[in-house]
Amino acid sequence: MKFIKERSALSEINVIPFVDIMLVLLVIFMVTAPLLQQGIDVDLPKAKGKDLPPEERITLIIKKDRVIYMNDNPVSIIEMRRKLKAISKLNPNVFLKADKDVPYGFVVEVMSEVKEAGIEKLGMITEPKISLK
Repeated sequence: MKFIKERSALSEINVIPFVDIMLVLLVIFMVTAPLLQQGIDVDLPKAKGKDLPPEERITLIIKKDRVIYMNDNPVSIIEMRRKLKAISKLNPNVFLKADKDVPYGFVVEVMSEVKEAGIEKLGMITEPKISLK
C-alpha cells in the first residue's frame, strides 16, 4: 500500500527578503539625500526677515573670492550686466547673495552694475538670525 502524500500550497509569505531590500534602499536614500542639494556654498550674514516665497527669479551669488554666479553659472561683471540688460524689460525678480567676508565695496559695485542694467528692484538674501530668549 502506497501512501501518497498530499501536497498543499504554501500559504505563508516569507517577508525577510522584502525587509532586507527595504533596509538596503533606506540606507542608500539616507546616504544620497544630502548629496542631492545643489548650489553654491556661500556663508551668508544673519539678519531678521521673512522667508521668500518660492518663485522664478534670478539669483546673483558673490563668493568669498569675488567670483560672481548668475543662477549657478559663473559670470564676469560685464557679462552679468549684459545679460541683465537683455532681460530687464521683463522686470525680473533679482536677488543677491553675498558671502559675509566679501568686501562691502565689491558688493556695492555689483549692485550698481545691476542698477545700470535697468533692474529696478534688487533683493538681498540673508540667513535668518536666531535669537535665544
